[in-house]
Amino acid sequence: QVQLVESGGGLVQAGGSLRLSCAASGIIFKINDMGWYRQTPGKERELVAGITYGGRTNYADSVKGRFTISRDNAKKMVYLQMYSLKPEDTAVYYCNADLEMTAWTRTRPYWGQGTQVTVST
Repeated sequence: QVQLVESGGGLVQAGGSLRLSCAASGIIFKINDMGWYRQTPGKERELVAGITYGGRTNYADSVKGRFTISRDNAKKMVYLQMYSLKPEDTAVYYCNADLEMTAWTRTRPYWGQGTQVTVST
């Protein structure tokens, strides 16, 4: 079994900052790409930021320059540092990891349960 557990969400005023964390645990051979997605009611889940095992990153245009994704491979964790938050950043944020449970199994995506981020005006 694999679990991804997010933490760090909450309520913040516009212009403020938050740091999300996601810890992976369970039977894990290797974690490949990791990322953060977000979703608001009635909309599809969208990629916010992604990071490869080697540390290459990509960001949604809406968060470039404000959000920073990072990871600690030894601790099996991924982080999202969010600055200059805007009301439109309000969403449930989900952690994603593409991982192999063993050396003989295919890479599969796993998701966390989500953490609410609310940015007030």
